Amino acid sequence: MRMNKPDYNKEMRAVMARVPKGERLLLHSCCGPCSSRCLETLKDTFRVTVLYYNPNITDKAEYERRKGEQLRFLRETDWADFLDCDYVPSEFFEVAKGLEGEPEGGARCYACYKLRLDFTAKTARERGFPWFCTTLSVSPHKNAAWLNELGAQAGEKYGVRWLPSDFKKENGYLRSVALAKEYGLYRQNYCGCVFSDWTKEK
Repeated sequence: MRMNKPDYNKEMRAVMARVPKGERLLLHSCCGPCSSRCLETLKDTFRVTVLYYNPNITDKAEYERRKGEQLRFLRETDWADFLDCDYVPSEFFEVAKGLEGEPEGGARCYACYKLRLDFTAKTARERGFPWFCTTLSVSPHKNAAWLNELGAQAGEKYGVRWLPSDFKKENGYLRSVALAKEYGLYRQNYCGCVFSDWTKEK
């Protein structure tokens, strides 16, 4: 018997319809362009703080450029607060050990998702956020099922609530592209990982 795939966007909308406005949510963000669509969706329900935790961006200049664009976008929109953290690429290399030759979208990416979602959930607990989420699912290159599976696991582990989501739905990716253009945001063409083989469009 064929099972229906979960509709994470529909689940998110249902949660948002019943959450009291102004509850705090910690949103892991990979970059300004990806955060744009997600924040546009969340900002009228949640009081959002963006967490910039991306040790997978293994070139420091690239890391700082993306962080700078994230900060500029938040200053210009006032859609969220910002929470920075230390840049420790060794944390990524540790979880990627032995997976360097895996294909894009495979086991190395799964380990990277887990690293960032666990850190976000742990930070949410420590900082008193009842909810957490990530911008990663806005990308058509990211596996939303894995992200939701790992997010739910991290939430259970750390005692915070994961917001199910698939931000690429409802033309979310195209909207993020439009917002990036509107605000003149730098859009990278790879995830940031030195092992990435992306040659995708900007």
